[in-house]
Amino acid sequence: MIVLFFSIVIHEIAHGSCALILGDDTAKREGRLTLNPIAHIDPIGTIFLPLILLILTFGRGPIFGWAKPVPINPLNFRDKKWGIVKVSLAGPATNLLIAILFSFLARFKFPQPTLEFFEIISIYNFSWAFFNLLPFPPLDGFHILYQILPERFFSLKFFLLQYGFLILLFIIFFGLAPIFSFSQSLFNLISGYLH
Repeated sequence: MIVLFFSIVIHEIAHGSCALILGDDTAKREGRLTLNPIAHIDPIGTIFLPLILLILTFGRGPIFGWAKPVPINPLNFRDKKWGIVKVSLAGPATNLLIAILFSFLARFKFPQPTLEFFEIISIYNFSWAFFNLLPFPPLDGFHILYQILPERFFSLKFFLLQYGFLILLFIIFFGLAPIFSFSQSLFNLISGYLH
């Protein structure tokens, strides 16, 4: 739960930091570019959903949740066309870098508890990155897709706006296993660690 929470917090800080680089200091002004967990707690995503998943899976997981999204104002971006895409990509990209780093570190001869901790960090960061790239609101993948799709795909955008969150809820409760399985495979590949 601690690894999940800090993976999510770092993800949100990456969004806010990228927005700051692009000219929007909203997240900074509101005190959200911090590792202080209290600043990022969302009652449903940080507390309620992870606890429900913990109970429903009898503690075996997968456990998922989210932090309070960092506030951004795209009107402040210097890059008006691609700013939102860059900010949306910053979160998953940061999680992928963390996952790859700790997968690589697991190649070295650390004590077994340390290697298991690296594995947890890697798998949750891979999973959080891939989950966030799904094209359903309010995830980063939706914002990226919405921005890059031409106007002729308006009906698809509208469909995702209407029904995307319901699809996302279904995935949260019934479709996380493939994401975690793929993440485990990536960790095994990079670390050279086989169960």
